[in-house]
Amino acid sequence: MSISETTRRNIVDFLRVEKVVWRGRLDAINFLERIFNLKELPSTDGRFREAYEDIWKHTVINDDWESDWVYDYAPFDLLRGSDKDFLNFLCEMIHPIVRADAKEVEHLVGLFNDSLRCEGWELIETISLGGRPVFSARQNIGIPGVTLEVVTNVLNTDYVMQQVNRMQSEVGNDPTLAIGTAKEFVETVCKSILNERLITYDEKLELQPLVKLTCQELGLVGKDISASVRAAETIRKLLNNFAVIAQCLAELRNPYGTGHGKGSNFRGLQPRHARLAVNAAQTVGVFLFETHLEKASSLTPSSTTEKT
Repeated sequence: MSISETTRRNIVDFLRVEKVVWRGRLDAINFLERIFNLKELPSTDGRFREAYEDIWKHTVINDDWESDWVYDYAPFDLLRGSDKDFLNFLCEMIHPIVRADAKEVEHLVGLFNDSLRCEGWELIETISLGGRPVFSARQNIGIPGVTLEVVTNVLNTDYVMQQVNRMQSEVGNDPTLAIGTAKEFVETVCKSILNERLITYDEKLELQPLVKLTCQELGLVGKDISASVRAAETIRKLLNNFAVIAQCLAELRNPYGTGHGKGSNFRGLQPRHARLAVNAAQTVGVFLFETHLEKASSLTPSSTTEKT
C-alpha cells in the first residue's frame, strides 16, 4: 500500500461530512460490481457465504445499514487495502454512468486530487463517454508535467495523449503495457520531429537508429558540441547515451513489453522496473521535442540542420 491510511481517511471523512452518495444514481450492488467480484468475496454475515448475498440482504431487502457502510466494509478494506481498489472506487464514483452532475464531478475530482497528489497519484481524464470525461488514476513518476504537456499539446493527437496516459497510469497496474508504450512514445516523438523537419526516413527503422537520426538532425550528436562549451565532454556522453537508452527500451520491450506473445510461464517485471523505463522514455522524448521547438523558427525544407 503506497497511499497512506491517513490520506484515505481524509478523503472518506470529506465524503461523509458532505454526505456524498458514493454510489451515485446506481444501487449498491450495480455500483460495487463495477469494481469487485462480489460473489467471490466473503460475507460479514454468518448466514451467507458471499458478499453479494450479504449486501443484497442489508441494502435491498432490509436496508438496515448506514449510508456510508461501504468505507468500513471489511472485505473491501478501502482504508488499508490495495491502492488499485481504492483508486478504482474513486474513479467509479465520478464515472458518467454513476454521476450525472458535471459540477459535482469537477468538485470531487478536485478534492480527490488535492489529497492524492501528496501521495504521488492523481486522477486524470483519459477518454470521454457521451461528451463526459472518464477518469483513471495516474502515478506521478517525477517528470515535470508541464514539460510533458507541451509535447502532447503541440502534437495534439489522441494517439499521443493515449500513449502518455497509458504509460503513466499503467506503471503500477500493468508494467508490461507501460514498457511497450514507453518505446512507442519515443518512436512517435522522433517520427513527428522528422516529419515536421521534412526529413525522409524508412518507416520501418528500428528505435536506436531512429533516435540517432533524430539527434543528428537536431545537432545533438556528440561531435556537434563545441569544445569551448563548459563540461563539453560530459554533455557529449549524455547525448551519446540517448541511443543507448533507445536500444535498452527496444531490448526490454521484446521480452517484457506488449509487442510480442508470451509463454505460459511468463513472469513480468515489477512496477519499479516499468517506472525506470517510462522515466527514461519521457526524458528522451521531452528533451528531443524541446530541442526541436527551440530550433523550429530556423527550420528550412531541407535535411540541413543548425548545429548546437
